[in-house]
Amino acid sequence: MRKLLTFLVAFISFSAAAQQGMWRAQLHRDDEHLIVFNFEWKLQEGKSTWIIHNGTERISVTDIVTQGDSLIIQMPVFESQFRVKFEKNRLNGKWIRGSSSNPVVIGFTAQPGNTRFASGNELNKNITGRWAVLFQDGKIYDTAVAEFKQDGNKLTGTFMTTSGDYRYLEGVVRNDSLFLSTFDGSHAFSFLARIADSATLTGGWYYSGARFKQNWTARRNDKAAVPSDASAMYLRPGEESLNFTFNDLDGKPVSINDDRYKNKVVVVQLMGSWCPNCMDETAFLSEYYAKNHARGIEIISLAYEYSTDLERSKKTLRRFQQAFSIQYPMLITGVSVSDSMRTEKTLPQLTPIKMFPSSIIIDKKGKVRRIDTDFNGPGTGEHFVAYKQKFEGVIEGLLQEN
Repeated sequence: MRKLLTFLVAFISFSAAAQQGMWRAQLHRDDEHLIVFNFEWKLQEGKSTWIIHNGTERISVTDIVTQGDSLIIQMPVFESQFRVKFEKNRLNGKWIRGSSSNPVVIGFTAQPGNTRFASGNELNKNITGRWAVLFQDGKIYDTAVAEFKQDGNKLTGTFMTTSGDYRYLEGVVRNDSLFLSTFDGSHAFSFLARIADSATLTGGWYYSGARFKQNWTARRNDKAAVPSDASAMYLRPGEESLNFTFNDLDGKPVSINDDRYKNKVVVVQLMGSWCPNCMDETAFLSEYYAKNHARGIEIISLAYEYSTDLERSKKTLRRFQQAFSIQYPMLITGVSVSDSMRTEKTLPQLTPIKMFPSSIIIDKKGKVRRIDTDFNGPGTGEHFVAYKQKFEGVIEGLLQEN
C-alpha cells in the first residue's frame, strides 16, 4: 500500500509539473532512426492530458490511467496506446498499434522540451511551394505531390499521393536539409532530404512506423498533379446501383434498399477505423450530415477493419463513432481490409476498391452518380476547401432533381 501511495503522490506531482510545458517524444525504430513529435502535458479540469502537436493540428488525449507502476495512454480514435514508466525526468516504454496481424510495437521515450528538430544557422534556402515527388522502392516508383510552407527555419506541409494525403507535417529547414515528421496515433512518419538547389530535393528518405523506409526525390513544379487513374474505382459494365445489407454496431441489419434511403441522396463511405484519412473525411461528413440531414440527405459508412473479429471491430468503431458524434449508421462489412476479395465479397457491382476513404454518391432513384477516391483532408489546406466545395456542389445538384 505504501508503495502504491508513493507512486500516486509522485505521479500527481509529476503531472502538476508537466502542466508547465512541452515534451519531445521519440519513437525508436529498429534501424535506430527516430520519429519525433511534440506533446503538451497538462492538467485540464484536474485530469492529466496530452495534447499532440502536428503543425496546426491539436490532438487531445485524455484517456490516461495508472496500471501498477506504469501509465497507459490510449489514443482517442485509433487502436493505439503508449505504455510507459517514469525514469527520473523522462518517460520510457513502448507504443503499441493494432494491425491486421500482430500488434506493431516500437520503443518510446520522452523528455521535457519543445524542440522537434534542432535548427541550423543558414537561411539561404526556401522551399515554399509545390513539388513533384518520386518515391522509389527498388525498381518500383510512385509519384506524388508535396506542398511546403517555410517561415524562417520552421517548415510545415504535406504529401498528396494516390493513397491519400500524409496530413499535418511539421519540422525545420536546417542548413542544406529538411526534416519533417508527424504522429497522430496511426501515422508515424519522418521525412528528410537534402536541398540541392532552389528547384531540387535529393537523397530523401521516408520512414514510416517500425520498419518501412523509402527513397524520394523532388523537383519544384507548380503544376504537379497526383495521378487520378491509379486510385480510380468504377461501376462494372451493366451495373447502375449498389445492393448490400450489413449489420450496424448494435447488430441490426441495414440495407441500402431500406425505406429510409428511398427518394434520398445517399453517400456511402468506404472507411476503416485504422485510417487517418478516414478520420478526416468522417469529421467532415459527420458535421455535414448534422447540418443537412433534414434536407433529404443520408450517409452510410461501410467499415473494412483490420480483422474479422466482430468484438474487436465494434470496440474500435464505437471509439470512432463517439469521437466524431456520428449520427448516421456505421456498418461492419465483416471483411478485413487486407482481404484480396474484399470488393467481390461486399460490393461486387464495383471494380476493385483501391483506397480508403472512398465515397459513392447515389441519387434519389438509387442510381450511382459519382464515385470519389480523391479526398484531400484539412492538412492540404486549400485542396480540402476545394474538395468540400465540389462535394457540396454535387449534392446540391442531386437534391434539385425530381
